[in-house]
Amino acid sequence: MAYRMNTDKAPTRCQEDLMEDATTSVIVRTPGEGHGTWAMQSLFERLASASETGGAFEISVVAQPPGVATPLHVHTNEAEAFYILEGTMSYQAGHVVHHLTSGSFIYLPIGVPHAFRITGDSPARFLGIVAPGGLMDLYDEVGIPATEHRLPGADGLPMDEEIRRWNEAGPRYGLRVVGPPLAPDA
Repeated sequence: MAYRMNTDKAPTRCQEDLMEDATTSVIVRTPGEGHGTWAMQSLFERLASASETGGAFEISVVAQPPGVATPLHVHTNEAEAFYILEGTMSYQAGHVVHHLTSGSFIYLPIGVPHAFRITGDSPARFLGIVAPGGLMDLYDEVGIPATEHRLPGADGLPMDEEIRRWNEAGPRYGLRVVGPPLAPDA
């Protein structure tokens, strides 16, 4: 259901309260306009940052090559959701492994141990959403600015350097590693 303000009349008190409470401006991004970060051999294109949403959430388009896998980990500060645009992934949430394809959605409340692995022969693209916002600052700290909106190649960070950065910065963002990466055959 859509709502719109009647512009023929003065705003109601409720509408004034809504306008007064707005902490952000309208955000519009066209493809390739979002701030890009290379981390985890992947491209994270920020569509809306925590600073732009008043801290309510963040959303990024993420592109990851086949085989990329996260260790089993927990977010202690935010819930996380993915909507798969292209490709496939195996996603462990708690003790259950889900096989996600284009059009799949998964939501993880704060504190649920999870890990995922990009499967198949082609990169996956998905919307990554966190609420409240702030986690993408970790990716900016660990990764490097993307010089182009594409997957990194040799111009990305060496994996040993990136793992060192994750281990150092992750705990400051409430990220706790609690197990190994999801196995390729999961």
